[in-house]
Amino acid sequence: MPRFSTFDRRNYRTVAAREGYAQWAATYEDTVKRDMDLWLLNQIQSVRWSAVERCADLGCGTGRTAAWLASKGIREIDGVDATSEMLDQSRKRDVFASLRVADVCTTGLPTASYDLIMTCLVDEHLAELAPLYAEAARIARRDAAYVLVGFHPFFIMATGMPTHFQGANGEPVAIETHIHLLSDHVQAAIAAGWQLVELREQIIDDRWIETKPSWSVYRDVPISFAWVWRRYEI
Repeated sequence: MPRFSTFDRRNYRTVAAREGYAQWAATYEDTVKRDMDLWLLNQIQSVRWSAVERCADLGCGTGRTAAWLASKGIREIDGVDATSEMLDQSRKRDVFASLRVADVCTTGLPTASYDLIMTCLVDEHLAELAPLYAEAARIARRDAAYVLVGFHPFFIMATGMPTHFQGANGEPVAIETHIHLLSDHVQAAIAAGWQLVELREQIIDDRWIETKPSWSVYRDVPISFAWVWRRYEI
């Protein structure tokens, strides 16, 4: 697996994910561009959102993804996040059936209970992918879908940019970032019993440059991706 340090151009002070998101929680909604994940979710064709009975949102953060899912007709969503400060923001949305502080790889959620598992903008903070895919498989019902949206590894390598936010003193702070190639996802998913159904990628295009003009130098570089996996056997 490539090391992020090989590509890092910013050399920001770096903190662990739990610490970073605890500090970022209050301003997260103001700084994360909706197109990073929600645009991709709108492109997915292989999931009928309104037919989902029960969803687990692993790494639910402030509830952005869950709010989108609820707008598509999903009524029962259980959220898991490692950071209580992010969950405090999630509660304000009033879209979750339950919320719990837990690691996305050891959620404590019931086995074989969900027909949709969702993970958005989380995997780059995990040193290994296999535990995440295995945990998603454990809680999945037969025929469940696992939708994983992530920060594209090519963007991280091409730009040398980690996930980061502005600290209380005005200085940028990086959150520990790992590079996982697309092949790493495939290997981890297959080992956990998932089968690939759909893959979507988005690039830096006019939509992005309109709101982030400084990113014009990254035109046509892929920025994020969305996998859709199915669990056909338990």
